[in-house]
Amino acid sequence: MLALRSDMTIPIARLAATRYRDADPPLRFCYFAHAYRRVRPQRGQSRELLQAGIELIGAGTPEGTAEVLTVLCDALDATGLRTYRVGLGDASLYPGLLEAAGVDSEVRERILADLVAGDFVGLERALHSLELQPEKRSLLLSVARTRGGPQVLEGHSGALHTALEGLRAVHQLLPAQAAERIIFDLGLVRSLGYYTGAVFQIYDPAHGVPIGQGGRYDQLLARFGRPLPAVGFALGVERVHIALAGEERGLGTWSPE
Repeated sequence: MLALRSDMTIPIARLAATRYRDADPPLRFCYFAHAYRRVRPQRGQSRELLQAGIELIGAGTPEGTAEVLTVLCDALDATGLRTYRVGLGDASLYPGLLEAAGVDSEVRERILADLVAGDFVGLERALHSLELQPEKRSLLLSVARTRGGPQVLEGHSGALHTALEGLRAVHQLLPAQAAERIIFDLGLVRSLGYYTGAVFQIYDPAHGVPIGQGGRYDQLLARFGRPLPAVGFALGVERVHIALAGEERGLGTWSPE
């Protein structure tokens, strides 16, 4: 039987839970490996891609998340990229808000699919089709579009304030050179179902698609018999090269706030 792996996170999680069963955490892995995706070929996208990444297993949040984000920024700085930014959100935030608003599971999945695709028109249409209290609908619409500096984590109340505690804690632990790269994106969700907490995507204005991604997967290793928290990231090596070439040609700048 031949299998084409879609990413390295699950194979490394299995490796850590079996071959490193008796090793004391935290465990730190790094890799260069090919992965395969079923995608429609577009600029900068291919079905086979070379990834470079790390996995930190056995370190909880916020310390483990801050460590991985710091390594990520150090690695991208070392490549010579200058204009990249890291979008940071929480995979449990928006699903939790939908559940608290009384949205049933089937509809939640459709709404989250719109968020993953960046289809805010579809998201708004779906929310207006539901019988929600106006303040709950307004909250769901505003959170999906909220992104910016650390100030977007403040000024909230109730369940939303509590849900943002994890992101605030991570931000407080980041060194200045990494913190200045972060854009908090409260509507950021990922299509892969194993993410449980902080999730992030890496952007560069010189390239039109994310050049990397990552996040926490605190429940994945338990499926292989060793429950440990974990977090990691993967960079698309070819996309990093495209972004570097674009920056050298002067393509793309971030708009001033």
